[in-house]
Amino acid sequence: MNQRWLVVFAWLWVGVPLAYGLVELIRKVTALFTG
Repeated sequence: MNQRWLVVFAWLWVGVPLAYGLVELIRKVTALFTG
């Protein structure tokens, strides 16, 4: 059970900043093409 929480925490540690970066990238790309 303890190792499962470690895996979940590791995925969140990587996934949350990655998702935030992707959202920011999409916002900047749409702003670039829409003016």
